[in-house]
Amino acid sequence: MQQINIIWFRNNLRVQDNEALSLALKKDTPILPVFCFEPEYYKPTQYGFKKTEAFRAQFLIETVADLQQQLEGLGLNLYISTASAKDTFQALASQYQINQIYTQKEWTSEEQQVQQSISTLLPQTEWIETYDQFLFHPEDIPFDIHQIPKVFSVFRKKCERYCDVRGEYVISNKTVNGISLNSTLPKLEDLGFKPIKKHPHTAFPFKGGSTAGQKRVKHYLWDSNRIAFYKKTRNGLLGLDYSSKFSAWLANGSLSVRQIYQEILDYEEQVEQNESTYWLIFELIWREFFKYVSLKHGNSIFHLEGITQRIYDWKTDIHSFQKWANGETQEPFVNANMQELQKTGWMSNRGRQNVASYFSKNMKMDWRIGAAYFEAMLIDYDVHSNYGNWMYVAGVGNDPRDRTFNVQLQASRYDKQGKFQKLWLSPTLF
Repeated sequence: MQQINIIWFRNNLRVQDNEALSLALKKDTPILPVFCFEPEYYKPTQYGFKKTEAFRAQFLIETVADLQQQLEGLGLNLYISTASAKDTFQALASQYQINQIYTQKEWTSEEQQVQQSISTLLPQTEWIETYDQFLFHPEDIPFDIHQIPKVFSVFRKKCERYCDVRGEYVISNKTVNGISLNSTLPKLEDLGFKPIKKHPHTAFPFKGGSTAGQKRVKHYLWDSNRIAFYKKTRNGLLGLDYSSKFSAWLANGSLSVRQIYQEILDYEEQVEQNESTYWLIFELIWREFFKYVSLKHGNSIFHLEGITQRIYDWKTDIHSFQKWANGETQEPFVNANMQELQKTGWMSNRGRQNVASYFSKNMKMDWRIGAAYFEAMLIDYDVHSNYGNWMYVAGVGNDPRDRTFNVQLQASRYDKQGKFQKLWLSPTLF
């Protein structure tokens, strides 16, 4: 039986600056890259929507297509499966002796369960896992994981002072000994969805994949210089460039955080360094913080009491949830944001904070239902940021102030002329 090594792509869907790929390419053993569209991720939840809905699924399909093409440039053939990872690896193990599996380290429960099911099947296989989604590597931060500060500012200041960002991984261009297996990239219909079109008013009209992500970085930094105004525009609601929109490519790893960080440093050196260029790095560190929060607290980030163990009287009324999800509440600003999410798979950061606060603090609904809906709908869903932010807003996370957003005040401040609300609440829009 032929011996092979597998690169199991999960949330590291890129060729550039990919540690798992870099390590695998240093071996002489034949390589098979694998990606699985896990069927469980496209099934309905108890709340009446699928775990992954169409917008994120389409972005993922585009990302995998781009990854496939880039791997072909290295002489590697991506094996794409619509079976579960367990069944996929079981089938591969019947044809090959799998010596090593290279993959990005994932520590949240569902990803761990999938990996454990494969480990049980392949007890002799060696796992090489990389912490490749971080800006500050866990081995380099000035804290033990269990001592990660509760307050973001403490985490940020110490990491900025004491922790260097590691360099990008260079992918060798040497001749690669790859395994070639026939497989087909699924269409949206194969995952149980109807075809979708980009909404004409979407603030996120971009495609998935590293190629599109790098194009976006080039546009936002170098072509338009929008990064120089990021701090002033980041709370915007309308248009393509009020924020970087890098989050979607970061979420599935088609861009690495180190790539973006280095690009910002290059911009600061060659063009200008100001408060806005720093503020984008500041936001990357927020993303980092929530990853460390989940690494420290484990499955507590999915519990009703969150990481603070605070007890509130939460509601689980599905009818109330549906009114929120469909944009049928008493607050037009909430409704406009929820309509945007439903029609495009995107919502601004300002919108997310307001609708989450309204759901958990005003409606007093179980915040985990709202978090699950965001997981389903958002193109840029990231488990750590999503649940970290929802806990924060719901009062069971890292916000020591436990604030409630005044939605009407927020609307008057960030949508003064009502343009955003008029756009998404117009009866002739659809």
